[in-house]
Amino acid sequence: MIYTPDKIRNIAVVGHQGSGKTTLVESLAYKAGLISKKGSIEGKDTLSDYLPDEKKKLCSLSTSIVPITHNGYKFNLIDIPGNDDFVYELLGVTRLIKGAVLVIDASKGVQIGTIKDFKALKKRNIPTFLFINKLDKENIDFELLYEEIKEKLDKRCVPFSYPIGKQNTFDGFINIPKMKARRYNGKECVDDVIYQEKRQVVFALHNRLTEAVAETNDQLLEKYFSGEPLTDEDIEYGLRESVLKGELYPIIVGSALKDIGMNTLMDMFAEYLPSPSDLKPIIGTTEDGNNIPLLTIDEEEPVLSVFKNSFNPYQGLISIFKVNCGVVHIGDELYCSNNGKTYKVSTLFSICGEKLTPVEEVGAGDIGALTKMDDIHLSYTLSSPDKKVLIKPVKYPSSTYFKAIVPETKADSDRLFQSVEKMKLEDPTISFEKNNITNQIIIGSLSSSHLSYILDKLKDNYKVKFTLEKPKVVYKETITTKGEAEGRYIKQSGGSGYYGVVDMSFEPSEETEFTSTVFGGHVDKGYFPAVEKGFREALEHGGLIGAPVIHVKATLTDGKQHPVDSNEMAFKNAAILAFREAYEKCHPILLEPYDQIKVVITSEYLGPVLSDMSKRRGKILSTEESDEGNLEVVALVPEAEIQEYANELKSTTKGTGYFNLEFHDYEPVPTALAEAIIKEHQAEK
Repeated sequence: MIYTPDKIRNIAVVGHQGSGKTTLVESLAYKAGLISKKGSIEGKDTLSDYLPDEKKKLCSLSTSIVPITHNGYKFNLIDIPGNDDFVYELLGVTRLIKGAVLVIDASKGVQIGTIKDFKALKKRNIPTFLFINKLDKENIDFELLYEEIKEKLDKRCVPFSYPIGKQNTFDGFINIPKMKARRYNGKECVDDVIYQEKRQVVFALHNRLTEAVAETNDQLLEKYFSGEPLTDEDIEYGLRESVLKGELYPIIVGSALKDIGMNTLMDMFAEYLPSPSDLKPIIGTTEDGNNIPLLTIDEEEPVLSVFKNSFNPYQGLISIFKVNCGVVHIGDELYCSNNGKTYKVSTLFSICGEKLTPVEEVGAGDIGALTKMDDIHLSYTLSSPDKKVLIKPVKYPSSTYFKAIVPETKADSDRLFQSVEKMKLEDPTISFEKNNITNQIIIGSLSSSHLSYILDKLKDNYKVKFTLEKPKVVYKETITTKGEAEGRYIKQSGGSGYYGVVDMSFEPSEETEFTSTVFGGHVDKGYFPAVEKGFREALEHGGLIGAPVIHVKATLTDGKQHPVDSNEMAFKNAAILAFREAYEKCHPILLEPYDQIKVVITSEYLGPVLSDMSKRRGKILSTEESDEGNLEVVALVPEAEIQEYANELKSTTKGTGYFNLEFHDYEPVPTALAEAIIKEHQAEK
């Protein structure tokens, strides 16, 4: 069945790991009639957690889509992992959807992941429900939990439902906007009465919602102050406006395990969350650089955004997309503005967990899947060739934790490179490269746990055998003073020999460069390129630890040549000898790579982070407050000092801090440390 955009709700289901997101999705699917029997995490048979690794670890490791229908509406539930290692999933999804459910474990309250997710949703202005799960557990105090939510998240979080009972007796709730009670009878929720002891509390909450409704427009405000009661339609309209504007964050209570609150939650999805055509449209950029709004209507040319990739052994790359506008059909051609390729839509699917169902078309605002489209990365845009549009790609976090990976055999090496390329299509935070200086293969991730997951996948899914090493720091060398030397490469062996003599000077420079001041016939100009080539080859291995040498200016000042024996090889080798002879005279020093690091923390951890950064020889550049109220500490720090920083920052900040880094420049190694590095190098020779 094709749903019009106004009947679709794309809903991200987010929350701290273990809060019950997957169980909630399973319960909603059951109550909506999608499945006849509920699966469970422990039973390893849920719709969302279908990957072997998810069944093994009993937690979500990948975003899954479960579409359900309810009273003529289609809800695309997008179950996102709660682990920080998969933050790229959250970033990709929240760029495209317009509604979310933040799941909170009532027994654990507002956790670190709860706060992070709420801030991410709030930053993108996504209307959000807070679903208080597991209220059937022991020792739950809803009032205290409500105060914690207002304190740690936002004072605009307001109950749209209120629990009946406490601890093990929790068995229902009151729908505040409609003032109706629902009670769980052991099998299902049925209508009930609002008992006297709850009336005062729920009427106060209802009055607060009514006041919020009255403030949405002048007409309702006038009606409210005149004493005329607001109708159910007035309240529903006003509450929806408040939710869409971010003026209210509805709190809904229940138990996913016992299916308490599911029907009410689905009703509220339709009533209060935005459709894909509500709020501001996504903006695309045309080939001529003009920005255009992409209206979520079927009558436009199709524009798709890919927000998830996964590899299937039978179908290859599966690209999951949201249709921003238009309708995509089997047989259509789609143009990718990111890579300039045109693709034919030969397969088209609706998606539910791991199940792909062939369809003929996917309409505006809906979610579908494509296969057999190579080289499609996350956040790529696919559009009609008649309407070439690019939606600004998501900026994903960079890798911050690295290891050197050593394949056991040539076959393992081949599989490694092929496998990681596939994994990078799924996870854009993975980095992978061969370092030509150290000859190590470096694989990067967001944390040690993230890297462990990647490496386990390489072993189990792709059958790659390997060992790990500590990444070597790529030191470099340079000179600090000017020095001169003669290079003589003269060999006679009967017949044509080699004859090249050069006088050269070497001095510090901002860039590596070569010049000549030779005039006359001492050295023909035709040999100058050979001299430069020798100079640059000599820079590949300095005299301290054999590291590359940078920031040197070489000048050919004089030389000698032979009418018969001189050739390019002779002058190239002469330049190498001259550089090596002069190197010690130029007082060489060791350089180390510095990264610029941006650490995001809450204010309570500023002191420990600054102190720790000082111990790592870091140079603080700035400390500023971010848009989300956190602090951003920007510093320059030696790469050698932050190889384990991803784990240590997590420990220091109790999991709340994170950072990004990028290469900055090379700077001198302190003398004592340089001597130790040189001594270690000599011992290894």
